[in-house]
Amino acid sequence: MNRARVLVVVRYGLLVLVLAAVVWALAGSWDEVSRELGRMSAPAIVLALVLTLGAPLFTLVGWRILLADLGTRLPLAPAASVFFVGQLGKYVPGSVWTVLAQAEMGARLGVPRRRMAVTGLLSIGLAILCGSLLGVVALPRLLARGSSPVTAWVVVAAVVVGAVLFWPRLLNAMVALGLRVLRREPLEHGLGGRAVLATAAWFTGAWVSAGVGVAVLVRSLQPAASLTDLAVAGVCGFALASAAGQLSVLVPAGVGVRDGVLALLLVTFMPLSAATAVVVVARFLAIVADLLVAGGGWAWGRRQHLLGSAG
Repeated sequence: MNRARVLVVVRYGLLVLVLAAVVWALAGSWDEVSRELGRMSAPAIVLALVLTLGAPLFTLVGWRILLADLGTRLPLAPAASVFFVGQLGKYVPGSVWTVLAQAEMGARLGVPRRRMAVTGLLSIGLAILCGSLLGVVALPRLLARGSSPVTAWVVVAAVVVGAVLFWPRLLNAMVALGLRVLRREPLEHGLGGRAVLATAAWFTGAWVSAGVGVAVLVRSLQPAASLTDLAVAGVCGFALASAAGQLSVLVPAGVGVRDGVLALLLVTFMPLSAATAVVVVARFLAIVADLLVAGGGWAWGRRQHLLGSAG
């Protein structure tokens, strides 16, 4: 068995173990969790879904900005089809399916595969970076395992680190190094500062939108939660948990990792059963949001023969 097949087996095996652990944990406390799920209001769930849908939509805008800066301006409809359908690749164990799917669909639109692949990899990297910087605010609470106050130095440190890492000259140097390590040709030209800042703003907006959706679910079960708890553990905590999930390339879509980190943050101010209910619903809404936007992208792509013949 070659190395690639071994990695696939390991990833699927790890996914099965993670899912089994999640099911086991839920089964052990399902009575309490189900009661919390019953308390969650329908309007809160609908609003959370709308906010969760904002994440892929905002990310699409940032992705288009990067692609345009690298030399290809795609209209909204084909860009949405390529991006949203390709994003379903994150649910497959592995780390490259999203990029490969987007590159293949983009090629049918006349976009060079290399340019599309570089855009996809840059998007993943910048999204993780934005989520990590936003999530730094929640890190003291996670480490202290309690309602740790947000200290000014944490915010200042995140701003300073972000300013350094998003400095175009340094960012382009890191991209060039990464391409050399991967033995790929360098970019045709460096990323522009305006494009980098605009992309970072949209990606951060995506994290905030989904995080506010989590905060809405929390508020539905914990009306007494303070705005600090909702902002730090809900919004920033979701960004931190999701960034950690994206870095765990062995499991698809950060299953288990994101949910565990988010639950650890939420239990600092709400019961475990309620935190588990929020995590379960947040994961479900994220999947629904991905399927909804991918469904629209798939329908357009089929009509334009991006996904094979329509017949």
